[in-house]
Amino acid sequence: MAYCQGLLIGLAFVAPIGMQNIYVFNNGLSYRLSRALLYTFFVWLFDALFCFAAFYGIGALISHNQFIKVGVMLLGGALTVYIGYNIIRSANQRALTSDDHQITLRQAIMTAIVVSWANPQALIDGTMMLGASRGTLTTAESIFFIIGVITSSFVWDLGMTSAFNLLRHRMPAKLLVGINLVSGIIVLGYGGFLIMNGLEQIF
Repeated sequence: MAYCQGLLIGLAFVAPIGMQNIYVFNNGLSYRLSRALLYTFFVWLFDALFCFAAFYGIGALISHNQFIKVGVMLLGGALTVYIGYNIIRSANQRALTSDDHQITLRQAIMTAIVVSWANPQALIDGTMMLGASRGTLTTAESIFFIIGVITSSFVWDLGMTSAFNLLRHRMPAKLLVGINLVSGIIVLGYGGFLIMNGLEQIF
């Protein structure tokens, strides 16, 4: 029962469109399936760590420590802007050369960390959402619950990557370029939003 509850909460937590989902969808459209799944696996791994952190209340540390909160916003925002810029810059190359355009494993891992952890507000909200559920569970049930949450994240992330990878072969190159450009602009704008929020916290 706790596992099924975790599956449902996990789906509600991961499904809304945000920077992480945009990156996951973009992976499916930009690379051959094996590489796209590898890059998305890193996203899931750090998202799972994110869920554990939120479940056990680490988000509360960020929400009550202004220095950490601002630091995460500014650093995460800067890295997010960089990711968005790279998506825009390579949009045409990704669509036309697809499998030939690759990023290093180090870049994939760093990007996965950013898209999973760059938004401190998400960690705070996750703490409230998952932490509230934890309060209703026994110790044994909480283990099955959080496993359900990360299982849901796994199925969603890798499932969406696979689905978009299948679709990319049916899309004209110009449409793929457009999708990459829109994705990059959204990510770039989100990074700017994080930076502005961080600066507002300072001033």
